[in-house]
Order: sequence, then C-alpha cells, then structure tokens
Amino acid sequence: MILRTHTRYERSSTLVTSNLPFAEWTEVLGSERLTGALLDRLTHHVHILEMNGDSFRLKQSKRKRGTANP
Repeated sequence: MILRTHTRYERSSTLVTSNLPFAEWTEVLGSERLTGALLDRLTHHVHILEMNGDSFRLKQSKRKRGTANP
C-alpha cells in the first residue's frame, strides 16, 4: 500500500475504505513509523468522509441467511 501511495501521491486520486479508525491502523500494519508515513500521505489534501450506520453488506448477508428481521 505504501508503494502505491508513493507513486500516486499528489498525481491522481486514491480512494481508501476501512472499518477501522486511524488509531487502530498500527495493529494491522505492524509499525507505528509505517502507519504514520502512510497516514501522513493519505491525509494530505484530502476530504475524509466518515460514515456511521449499519453495514448494507452485513444486512444483506443476514437477510440471505434468514437471520435478520425483515
């Protein structure tokens, strides 16, 4: 991800989605330094859209399995 971000940095648009807040990205990437560098580049000149609510995919999956209320 860091290499892809580096080559696209300030040259083209990049869309990143995650269900984790930024504070938890270190757990996934394993390094505070790497996470800091990546987030620094991702959040420079950006619009952050935070969406809260029920997951459409999860709701649809439960409906298919018959475990959700209609």
